[in-house]
Amino acid sequence: MDTIIRDIQNELTETKEFPKFAAGSTVTIHYKIKEGNKERTQLFQGVVLQRKGTGATETFTVRKISSNVGVERIIPISSPFIEKIEVNKTGDVRRARIFYFRERRGKAARIREKRSFAK
Repeated sequence: MDTIIRDIQNELTETKEFPKFAAGSTVTIHYKIKEGNKERTQLFQGVVLQRKGTGATETFTVRKISSNVGVERIIPISSPFIEKIEVNKTGDVRRARIFYFRERRGKAARIREKRSFAK
């Protein structure tokens, strides 16, 4: 039964190809906003706290600090309003959900960047 539902969901939802990112990554989301009859793109840059769900129901939470106030946004990965996602940094964290990041301020809120060993 689950496979039938999953197959129907995959057929009905339009999936775009996004780069791989996980908790701890710093990403920039190009988000389309409609205001009246005008349309504009808003950039939302922050740290990914978690990815949750699978397939059409997958979401991710992004957190940023805007004028000393923490702002979190939960975004469905299959949202038609996402134009593109850019991965700025890949963070090196040991957990899949980094909610402890909410209490951190200043230098304590830094995440080490994952080093890649290219030849």
